[in-house]
Amino acid sequence: MSTLMNGARILLDCLQQEGVEAIFGYPGGVTLPLYDALYDHEIRHILVRHEQNAAFAAQGFARATGKVGVCCATSGPGATNLVTGLVDALLDSIPVVAITGQVPNKLIGSDAFQEADTFGITRSCTKHNYLVKDIADLPQIIHEAFYIAATGRPGPVLVDIPKDIFIGQAHYQPVKAIHLPGYKLVLDGHAGQIRRAAQMMWEAERPMIYSGGGIIHSGAHEELQEMVEILNAPCVNTLMGLGALPGNHPNFISMPGMHGSYTANMGMYNTDLMIALGVRFDDRVTGRLKDFAPYARVIHVDIDPAEIGKNRVADLPIVGDCKRVMKKVNKALRELAPEYAAKTEPAREAWRQQIADWKAEHPLEPVFSDTEIKPQHLMAEINRLSDGKAIVCSDVGQHQMWAAQLIRYDAPRLWINSGGLGSMGFGLPSAMGAQVACPDKLVFAVLGDGGFQMSLPELSTIAAERLPIKIIVMNNGYLGMVRQWQELFFNNRLSASTLSSFPTVEHLGAAFGIPGLTVKRPENLRDVLEAAVAEPGPYLLNIEVSPFENVYPMVPAGGAINEMVLSQPSPVPVP
Repeated sequence: MSTLMNGARILLDCLQQEGVEAIFGYPGGVTLPLYDALYDHEIRHILVRHEQNAAFAAQGFARATGKVGVCCATSGPGATNLVTGLVDALLDSIPVVAITGQVPNKLIGSDAFQEADTFGITRSCTKHNYLVKDIADLPQIIHEAFYIAATGRPGPVLVDIPKDIFIGQAHYQPVKAIHLPGYKLVLDGHAGQIRRAAQMMWEAERPMIYSGGGIIHSGAHEELQEMVEILNAPCVNTLMGLGALPGNHPNFISMPGMHGSYTANMGMYNTDLMIALGVRFDDRVTGRLKDFAPYARVIHVDIDPAEIGKNRVADLPIVGDCKRVMKKVNKALRELAPEYAAKTEPAREAWRQQIADWKAEHPLEPVFSDTEIKPQHLMAEINRLSDGKAIVCSDVGQHQMWAAQLIRYDAPRLWINSGGLGSMGFGLPSAMGAQVACPDKLVFAVLGDGGFQMSLPELSTIAAERLPIKIIVMNNGYLGMVRQWQELFFNNRLSASTLSSFPTVEHLGAAFGIPGLTVKRPENLRDVLEAAVAEPGPYLLNIEVSPFENVYPMVPAGGAINEMVLSQPSPVPVP
């Protein structure tokens, strides 16, 4: 039986059917009918202070739960302010549905007030997008948007809704099925390829499992651990894949790539079989591509066929969902073990010993000082308090790399950061989304002083919603990663990278009703962090760290993955 409803109510009923719990948004003229409908609706609306942060918060919600995050903005500038967050979600494969308002259909193309071609603008930064022309199409479009966002390789979908659709009336009947003839998913992988992959894994003498965000998106972390343990092979997790294999697992090495560990990068360079699972051979992992893993055959499993062979040719490609494919590979590995495993075990034992030797030679360890707080010391304390179980949301820069290197994540969806786009300002609003999604979890927002100031207005949202986020600003007085590159590659000419003024957080926090404190001495760090965690509400800490500390190891731009700078280069003597 159908019910006569306006478009705004139809939209909310569709969102409710999709299990939406929260919307992050900012109202405006053409979305007022939607906000009127939200007034007494059970879906929670979180009023952000900038639309870009609505998209980042929706991502935080999605990354922490695996569900589709939802954000909303009005027409024109509201919609265009979402674009950075949508590109960010696209590059990191995060399921988000963005609802934007649009001027009435009859005014589209007339340069009306707050009109922008949202459909055209977002075509290249979404997995798919819609402009609703007929209210009768609205229910089908909303359910298609959620289906597309969440299935296959996840990503953002935008639905642009003109005002006349919001206020128009229609007989609403729930949608019972989605039928998209042009949207084909290959999920199970090719049976012959799966069998051959298992044989190659047993035949390899120096196997390396290279796992990424696709493991987390597909929920394949248990299958990953099973594969690691069947093969007793070393495993690296990419920046997007940290937590896919528990950080305390004996076979876990670390993150590979530009700021990966010596062990991970040497392992990736010297492996004879790279088992690539849910990864895209990103340039920050591979370094100079022609010299990446030069001795390796490659098995590449990914749900997106466009990724296979895009950067590195796969000797054995398997298109499919990681979880479903790996279940079958693991079964084949067990079946083939009696025939193959013993033949290569002596070589594989030598390989494991080589990995252990590299770890001992160049371990990733915190750095401490009696006179100043080292950034690595800060991350070690967060790691201790987190105990592998807290959600850590980072911004982008040096602190992000130190957090990835030194904080251990014992489950997926605990490490939330902007990987592909590297969007400064991401950390604080993503922590808001994660805390809304997981109200009983400890959530850290680990930020640089630059990124924090990009999203500073969201302190108002955090205070209004009483989100108990522990906001930790690693303050070195610089745009740290920019300064590091200027120091190492631009003759230390520090152009526009000095942050000469930073707000007094005690006053800043008090202005929003949030406790705030500045910490300068290493001996005070532990007690202050423990007090922040004990605080039942939000807490803002400004941690003043060594201003000139650099992130190492580092693969210089254009370098091969084994060409790492391991520590501060010595000054060149003047002749």
